[in-house]
Amino acid sequence: MQRIGSFAKGAWIAAGPGARPIADASTGEIIAEAGNETLDVAGMVDYAREVGGPALRAMDFHDRARMLKALALHLSEHKQALYDLSFTTGATLRDHAFDIDGGIGTLFVFASKGRREMPEGHVLIDGPWEPLGKTGAFGGQHIYTPRLGVAFHINAFNFPVWGMLEKIAPAFLAGVPSIVKPATATAHVTELCVRLMLEAGVLPDGALQLVTGGVGDGLNALGPQDAVTFTGSAATAATVGDGLPRGVPFTAEQDSLNTSILGPDVTVESPEFDIATQEILREMTTKAGQKCTAIRRVMVPESLLQPLADRLSAELGKVVVGDPRADGVRMGSVVSLSQRRDVLEKAGVIAGEAELVFGGQEGFAPRGDMEKGAFVAPHLFVCSDPDAARSLHETEAFGPVSTLMPYRDLGHACDLANRGEGSLVASLITHSGHVAREVVTGIGAWHGRVYVNNRDSAKEATGHGAPMPHLTHGGPGRAGGGEELGGIRAVKHYMQRVAVQGSPDILSAVTGRFVPGASKVESGTHPFQMRFGELEIGRTLTTEAREITLDDIEHFAHFTGDTFYAHMDEAAAKRNPFFPGRVAHGYLILSFAAGLFVEPSEGPVLANTGLDGLRFLKPVSPGDAIKVHLTVLDRKSRTADYGEVRWHADVRNQDDEAVAEYELLTMVAK
Repeated sequence: MQRIGSFAKGAWIAAGPGARPIADASTGEIIAEAGNETLDVAGMVDYAREVGGPALRAMDFHDRARMLKALALHLSEHKQALYDLSFTTGATLRDHAFDIDGGIGTLFVFASKGRREMPEGHVLIDGPWEPLGKTGAFGGQHIYTPRLGVAFHINAFNFPVWGMLEKIAPAFLAGVPSIVKPATATAHVTELCVRLMLEAGVLPDGALQLVTGGVGDGLNALGPQDAVTFTGSAATAATVGDGLPRGVPFTAEQDSLNTSILGPDVTVESPEFDIATQEILREMTTKAGQKCTAIRRVMVPESLLQPLADRLSAELGKVVVGDPRADGVRMGSVVSLSQRRDVLEKAGVIAGEAELVFGGQEGFAPRGDMEKGAFVAPHLFVCSDPDAARSLHETEAFGPVSTLMPYRDLGHACDLANRGEGSLVASLITHSGHVAREVVTGIGAWHGRVYVNNRDSAKEATGHGAPMPHLTHGGPGRAGGGEELGGIRAVKHYMQRVAVQGSPDILSAVTGRFVPGASKVESGTHPFQMRFGELEIGRTLTTEAREITLDDIEHFAHFTGDTFYAHMDEAAAKRNPFFPGRVAHGYLILSFAAGLFVEPSEGPVLANTGLDGLRFLKPVSPGDAIKVHLTVLDRKSRTADYGEVRWHADVRNQDDEAVAEYELLTMVAK
């Protein structure tokens, strides 16, 4: 029997006093024990703050992103060990892919987003700078900076790998250390994953700690700079949240009566009917229905209720349930005998308002020991009068249990979906844009995500129950009101937004990004002849002026085919309220600006990859002259060989009035 350890203050501590047993979900054999009442959780919090936090904050966003990628690569190389152990939780090979591969994929996504969407620095800029005076000598800038505490993650039993990785990835990217508290029933899988990550050798001391078993009164050590994230039941979430010290940020992902709606445009013959069948079938059987995003209620047009019940019953009849290590088994057990009791109790509540049309424990014969293994048969119910039902819209049986119910029209379907009073996800299967618009606006306020699928998207659709790291995972009301994932939004959850006020020079120094009005660095060397590391923020080239003639305008018009009247017809241009007469094309100005600042000879600049924020601010008439101030605005490393430089192009006329501005992107060799 394995003694599952906790990793605290840089050392492994084996299970000890107060340890609880862990059983193989399919055989009932006791395979491990976890927990230690003597564990110094408060000391772990201090260690994270004093050791882990400073080490992570010393790294910039790109350093942390590279760290996440290294963790993902290491776990990918050793995931078979996680697969092998995960069988003991009742999970099938398909379930391992959802949990383990999904978690590793989340690390990869945050690593990529960190490199592409975050600066190569220590503060994250939020929006443009705000001038607060007439001359621009004083202003404000919102930034995000890491909190100075620890992220304490309390996770559920159903995803021992993904549940941890999807929380620590944004916390690490933000620069905040994590303490992970997995559910005891599957803590042995989480512990192995933590051991593998530590073996990768890329985590600073104190960045990651693990508590297996109870936390005692350790949460009392937390304060306003810390954060607690919770995944589990509403009852436990309330207990945890109520017991936290005042001011500790707390987010919960909890009970969720997720819905799927079959659109009124669907027929038995349409591809959408098959898509709906497969979505429901997958959600009932993946992880034996133990997913916070699984479909619990299905709203069906009255005419399709019986056909869908028949089709699902036929498909569920093909599902082999049993020990996931046995050949041919498609659905394993729930995680424990106590969880089986809970699922069957909740199914009994649902049976008081709905008819069981397929499955149930009576006559159920899984491939395994029914007495020792936590096997639950699929339960498919039909509720013919969902308006009269109450418990059905309040009870989540956290297993392979789902209920079909008829609706009269889309308004009725939306009302039924919303009676769940908050869920992580609702899906809609329809080929009608009108139906999609009505449903999304009708249920969006009660659902964290609305997943729409049909014949056009089915091949690429990620699935009703698959949270993606790019999008928010969470939901209002019953679902807990929290938000996880969502790309860089999740990173900001572990950071503090602060408004910094000062001069452009001060704000540039704080943010590491050039602010208009800040001091510039002019030199005799053309910046296009300087390598990436030599181009400091504020480096500026001021060009000579070039006069724009009427011949230039007419030549550009005929050469490009852009003979818009404002460039070619004096009288018509004067009738336009924006122009004094014939004016230069905006793209002529852009082209001439490039001709003014480009250095033609071979050098470190490798490519122009685009421009952002182009604005034409004042018309340029024949006889006007333009010049350009080209300033290094920001820069990011991309590879070992080159980086991206963002330039601010400020185009002005002979009276020093701004006529155009934009941000130019170039790749520059190191």
